[in-house]
Amino acid sequence: MWEARRMVLVGYGGAEMLDIACPSDVFDSANRLGARRAYAIELASVDGGAFRCQSGLRLVADRRLDQVRGPVDTLVVAGGRSHEAAAADPRLIAQVRRLARLSRRVASVCTGATVLAEAGLLNGRRATTHWAYAEWLAARYPQVRVDAGPLFIRDGRIATAAGITSALDLALAFVEEDEGASLAREVARRLVTYMQRPSNQAQISALLSAPPPEHGVVRDLAAHVTAHPGADLSTPVLAARAGVSPRQLARLFEAHLHTTPSRYVRTVRTEAAARLLETTSLPLAAIARRCGFGSTETLRTAFLDYLDATPSNYRRLHRRTPAPE
Repeated sequence: MWEARRMVLVGYGGAEMLDIACPSDVFDSANRLGARRAYAIELASVDGGAFRCQSGLRLVADRRLDQVRGPVDTLVVAGGRSHEAAAADPRLIAQVRRLARLSRRVASVCTGATVLAEAGLLNGRRATTHWAYAEWLAARYPQVRVDAGPLFIRDGRIATAAGITSALDLALAFVEEDEGASLAREVARRLVTYMQRPSNQAQISALLSAPPPEHGVVRDLAAHVTAHPGADLSTPVLAARAGVSPRQLARLFEAHLHTTPSRYVRTVRTEAAARLLETTSLPLAAIARRCGFGSTETLRTAFLDYLDATPSNYRRLHRRTPAPE
C-alpha cells in the first residue's frame, strides 16, 4: 500500500473558513470514494491549538507549523481578511518558505496569495487572487504577474485560487491530476458542485459585481450598457450619449473602471450571453444577435478570450433549468 499523501493546510486567526473547508472536504471525499493513495489532511498554524476564523467560529490546528516535517505532498495557505497581518508575521513566512521547499505542490486560496507573495514564492510567476484584491496585490508585489481573471492558475508547482469556493475547483484539479478524472467527477457529484470549472474560466461577473462607479457619467453609462447589450455601444455613440469626447470617455473608464469602453462593453456582452446560455435553449445565433455580437463567430471569439471555453462547452457545463424565452 502506498504511503498517504500529506496535505498540510495553513490557517491563522482571521482566516476564511471556506478556504480551509473546501479543499479538506474535497480530499476527504476522495478518500471516502476510494482514492488509491489516501490523502492525510492536517491543519497547522504558527502557534498550534485553536484560532478564530473571520466568521467567528474556532478551528483547532493539529500542530504548530514548526513541528511539520517533510516530505509534504501539498501545502495550501488559506486567505482571509487578516491576510496582511499573516503576511507580516515573520514566523509564518519563515515556516511557509521552509515547508514550500519540502512540498511537491504549493497552493493558496483567495488572499492566501498575499502570504505566498510575501514569502517570495510568486516572484516572476503568474498568479491570481480574489478579484477585489487583485489590484492591491499587484501594487504591493510588482514582481508577481497578477491576473484577476481565472478561477485558478498553475505556474509550475505553485497554484493560486481566486477566491473562497474556487478552492473546490483547484482541489478537484489536484484530485484529477493524482487519481484521474473519474474519481474527481465522483467527488464533484458527492459535493454537488461542477466537475469542474476550467482553470482559466473567468471569475464570472467579477467586473459587474463590483460596486457601481462613483462618477455619475460612468455609472449611468455602465447601467445603460448592462441594460442594452444588443444596442450600438460603440465608443463614439457612448461618448455622444454622455456628452463628452471619445478621448474623455476613455479617460473616465480607465480612471473608474480600470478598462476601456470597448473592453467593458465586450465583457458585459459576454456575461449577458453566458446568462442566456445557462438559462435558455436559444440557438447561438440568436444569443449572438441579442447580446450585440452580430455573429456566432464573434461570440465564440469573445468566449474563448474571456472564459477560455466555447459557448457550446460553456452551456454544457453550466446549463440550468431553461427560463421563458
